[in-house]
Amino acid sequence: MPTEGQVYSSNSADERIQSHRMSNLEQRKKAEQLRALHGAKRVLLLANVWDVASARIIEAGGFPALATSSAGVAFSQGYPDREKIPPHRMIAVIARIAAAIRAPLTADVEAGYGSKPEDAARTAGEVIEAGAVGMNLEDATGDAARPLADVSVQLEKIRAVRQASEKAGVPLVLNARTDVYLLEVGEPSKRYDETLRRLAAFRDAGADCVFVPGLSDPATIGRLVADLKCPLNILAVPGSPSVAELATLGVKRISLGSGPMRATLGFLRRLATELQTQGTYTNLGGAPAYAEMNVLMSANRNADSEN
Repeated sequence: MPTEGQVYSSNSADERIQSHRMSNLEQRKKAEQLRALHGAKRVLLLANVWDVASARIIEAGGFPALATSSAGVAFSQGYPDREKIPPHRMIAVIARIAAAIRAPLTADVEAGYGSKPEDAARTAGEVIEAGAVGMNLEDATGDAARPLADVSVQLEKIRAVRQASEKAGVPLVLNARTDVYLLEVGEPSKRYDETLRRLAAFRDAGADCVFVPGLSDPATIGRLVADLKCPLNILAVPGSPSVAELATLGVKRISLGSGPMRATLGFLRRLATELQTQGTYTNLGGAPAYAEMNVLMSANRNADSEN
């Protein structure tokens, strides 16, 4: 088993992934491709993935870029969300996904796995080394008494990520997130101003896109787009405005977070309940055929074939 800080183990499968990493030039091109998608006329849609199978299903659906879900990856590895998964396990999954797809990949690495700027810089370097070309960086601390990091600390972390990106020669696309609305921090009447203050500071420190999960009110979203004048990422959940509505408001990026992974688990629960209580199998209908999945998983992307 790898120790803390090691991204790859010494087994042959991981060695194959490592040996088939994309070139620095190819990775730079993918980073620029991802960045350009934030300025395109069409909204960037990210149906977040958590393993190679989910990534290949989404890529086969025609999505021009993919994103991991930190919660989805953590759950699939047997950990709760909020930086409970050992960082090397998170990075290892990101590496496997990046090696298995052609599309640019952006990675959700929570708060950077540490409270210091050097922690965020190290994580950014590992994200690039894993083959991803974008990353999320959130300001949640996991501490109920102080739910959000000080803005000054978060700005240092963003600058450290930018420096790590420059050092690696890959223009990492940074999506800087604040959880003011998601965690319901402070008085409701003051949340907008605090969100704007944080996101504007993140933008000015070098974030390419800013992210505010927990916000679904169209008027507030439109106001934030107008005030920030930079790409805004909205987390879509049941009850959120439609893609068309968010696009009209000026949103440039819509992601689903852990929703797809949890929806898959919900389906599995329904399937199991049907089997146990009714003794029938109707929920198996609509699944990709065995042969289709075999072909999909055998397709040669960046990773070595298993021949």
